[in-house]
Amino acid sequence: MLCHFKRRMVLRSNGLKKNTVWLPMLWVVLSGTLLCFSGAASAAQLGKTESRTEPQAAPLKTIRLAFSTAESGFDPPLARDLYSNTINEAIFERLLTYDYLARPMRLAPMTAEALPEVSDGGKTYTFKIRPGIRFYSDPAFNGKPRELTAADYVYSFKRVLDPKIRSPWAFMLEGKIIGLDALAETAKKTGRYDYDANVEGLKVLDRYTLQIRLREPDYNFSYIAAHTPFSAVAREVVEKYGDDMMAHPVGTGPYVLKQWTRGARIVLEKNPEYRGMVWSFAASEEGDAELNRTMQGKRLPLIDRVEISIIEEEQSAWLAFNRKELDFSGVGSFREKVFDEKGELKPEWREQGVKLVRAIDPEVTYTFFNFRDPVVGGFEKEKLALRRAIIMAYNRDEEIKVIRKGQAIPATMPIPVGVVGHDPRYKPLNTYNPALANKLLDAFGFKKGKDGFRAMPNGSPLLLKYATGTTAIERQFNELWKKSMDAIGVRVEFQPGKFADHIKATKNCQLQMWGSAWTADYPDGDNFMQLLYGPNVGQSNSGCYESKAFDAFYEASRKLPDSPERNHLFLEMTRQMEVDGAWMLGVSRERNMLIRPWVLGYKKHPILSATWIYLDIDPAKAP
Repeated sequence: MLCHFKRRMVLRSNGLKKNTVWLPMLWVVLSGTLLCFSGAASAAQLGKTESRTEPQAAPLKTIRLAFSTAESGFDPPLARDLYSNTINEAIFERLLTYDYLARPMRLAPMTAEALPEVSDGGKTYTFKIRPGIRFYSDPAFNGKPRELTAADYVYSFKRVLDPKIRSPWAFMLEGKIIGLDALAETAKKTGRYDYDANVEGLKVLDRYTLQIRLREPDYNFSYIAAHTPFSAVAREVVEKYGDDMMAHPVGTGPYVLKQWTRGARIVLEKNPEYRGMVWSFAASEEGDAELNRTMQGKRLPLIDRVEISIIEEEQSAWLAFNRKELDFSGVGSFREKVFDEKGELKPEWREQGVKLVRAIDPEVTYTFFNFRDPVVGGFEKEKLALRRAIIMAYNRDEEIKVIRKGQAIPATMPIPVGVVGHDPRYKPLNTYNPALANKLLDAFGFKKGKDGFRAMPNGSPLLLKYATGTTAIERQFNELWKKSMDAIGVRVEFQPGKFADHIKATKNCQLQMWGSAWTADYPDGDNFMQLLYGPNVGQSNSGCYESKAFDAFYEASRKLPDSPERNHLFLEMTRQMEVDGAWMLGVSRERNMLIRPWVLGYKKHPILSATWIYLDIDPAKAP
């Protein structure tokens, strides 16, 4: 899933009302104590007025957190960014999900009764949906809840390929389900997408049974069924709200959207019609036993309200955490204030009961080059030389040490550590070597002028245009890029803009260079290699990279299960993209999360993002 290069959590502190107790990421609203008196009619019998105190309502558990970049909206097949999909994950439901504690990651049923029955050599998937699951009450259903059925998933899968909505997730279904591509092609010709048309590969066998038939075996299809964009969406809701669907999410999940101010504030509340789930996860790693001791058997969700603010600056998060206005926070740029010389928590944090959770994200950061750009694009030898020289000149070690404060590991291939297909033995081709980068540019005619900067081989100006944001950490990255490019005599100009605008521009191949990050949608190398697959240009292939050699390797890999043969193809793809200079590979970030002692149930999950679904608060420890 595409996410902002500086992804992190921060908090905006809002003003408090009277009778409100403020906790970090927890707003506990206490009902007033109501003193009642017995009626006057009984006073003659009792001889006195009797008073009693009504039972006090349970505290309303509210979590407050923040996104570092604005959301785009809440329609599963349309939401492309991490932040919107985090909200969708809490509102909508997939057929499958992941076991919260299991490592390595393991799929688990969500609305399905069990994992699918797979037959016909991996080409047929049959799902049984649990009866009694209901969409939240909405005017689209005349104000009443409506039961989820197999037909809702047929509609939702069809919708992803509707040419009108241009889903950025269409690539995950294209060429897979028998008859679905033909339906989309007919719509392109006629201008009408027929949702009632029969699609051979999407069958409702009965009210609760869904059968999906694939054109070829796909050993990752269960992961697709667990991915948020393929959640169940009700047809009535889409038809009622139309183009305003992004503001009217109606799902079957544990939360509902109560308030939304675009780019500023999101409020979720517990879905009163949600069926609930019980914490019943098995321990798989050190620390899980303690989680189970405090959470086992509890009925989820326990958090009543989630309030999210959009805040960009990392400094705000750190100040809020120190004021105990955050339940948990990334360490970010403040490593020296958290760790001692041995890399352990400093005494002042341990004395507060703060816990440290460390994990390497299943992600890769990268800078892409637009292969359709007249300066950095193309497959001519001088263009290959230019891109590879730029890659070799960038000082990634300085990025890790100075900007990321040591909280990252170098990415050696597009498939990150912890994801199937990653090979720790692989040696990258384009390593940091500014001296070699200068020689490469000299050899291919990028001559330096009197000012020390180079021109294109035809004498035209050589100017890199790097898309960026406006935050402090992005300014640090800009400084490092300029320093790195100065070392090889290449001018670079930074073009600030909003994240959502940059996303839109990449779909049309309009950004020359941009730093991005991709976090695993599912824990398999295919999810990362598809970012470089030619037919995905305009969707997930932001660099508009179209290599016949790479595409051939990728297409061959999709026909194979996890195996040495497929892993070899992943290495071939990696070498090809390096030779072509498609990406400047960055890092996989280490998440150092500080957790306040009253937070129960927290464990960083590599895929799931809406962690508040699994959390509780210990009121005895909360301030």
